[in-house]
Amino acid sequence: MAEDGPKPPQLNMPLVLDHDLTRQMRLRVESLKQRGEKRQDGEKLLRPAESVYRLDFIQQQKLQFERWDVVLDKPGKVTITGTSQNWTPDLTNLMTRQLLDPAAIFWHKEDSDTMDWNEADALEFGERLSDLAKIRKVMYFLIAFSEGLEPANLKASVVFNQL
Repeated sequence: MAEDGPKPPQLNMPLVLDHDLTRQMRLRVESLKQRGEKRQDGEKLLRPAESVYRLDFIQQQKLQFERWDVVLDKPGKVTITGTSQNWTPDLTNLMTRQLLDPAAIFWHKEDSDTMDWNEADALEFGERLSDLAKIRKVMYFLIAFSEGLEPANLKASVVFNQL
């Protein structure tokens, strides 16, 4: 029977609500409505139940995805979608082609004590974060809330092994 070696140290990196970017993207939607204009072809507009989150890579090299750590303090569902580039809505608009597949979906049912999730897709997405961390200092996510959830109900982070 093989002995397990010591476990590598872990790094827990929280997804943090980016109030400024969320507000900026909401202003874009309002501005289009007020002027009676349509979005640019391929532009992703923020829906009312979506918010922008960021993950600041404290360490960029030698990270191996371990797990998502997501807590919903009441029943509902969140969909976490990564974006492929850093963007600032005041300079460039977010385009749908910049949204990464697959998304990680987590939900908590009213009659359940456990959190459910789309395990295969969430794990694939998490593994991609290890690669993206090598070339980025920050990554942005769109998080869609449904079934009565809002940002205050979510606590999410990504746990990496430090190699």
